[in-house]
Amino acid sequence: MEEPQWLGAQEAGLWQSYRDTHRELMRALEARMITNSGLSGADYALLHPLSEAEDGLLRTRDLGRSVGWERSRLSHQVSRMEKRGLVTREECTSDARGSMVRLTPLGRKAIESAAPDHVAAVRSYFFDHLTADEQAQLTTLLNRIAANLPNTCATPDCDEIS
Repeated sequence: MEEPQWLGAQEAGLWQSYRDTHRELMRALEARMITNSGLSGADYALLHPLSEAEDGLLRTRDLGRSVGWERSRLSHQVSRMEKRGLVTREECTSDARGSMVRLTPLGRKAIESAAPDHVAAVRSYFFDHLTADEQAQLTTLLNRIAANLPNTCATPDCDEIS
């Protein structure tokens, strides 16, 4: 086995800064969303693609792929949101094995109410601290990193979400 190439001090510092910033940014956004809208980050994560879908309807597997969740997590979150009247499940008319998730009027109202404050929070916590050039550079760097990541499907059923 080859000896690992350990991170140097600068690399380790950058990696830790990235991890800390990501964690604290997600915590701050989640706390603000819960306080100001009553939605969790998971609620918002699913409501957003549904609100942009035609008729507020997505196949369950497509919804799961859009947020990068495995079937179990998605199923539990959809069940919680169903109980609160934010979404409904439907059968897939084109494939009996599949299912659909539909945004309800209450769910649409919730996302439309939460979105302006969420965007303000993202702007305040993230974009307001970067110049336009820094934003462009960060976009380039993150896209380069993302393009070189392996397929991260960790479960055998990730392509089978119906």
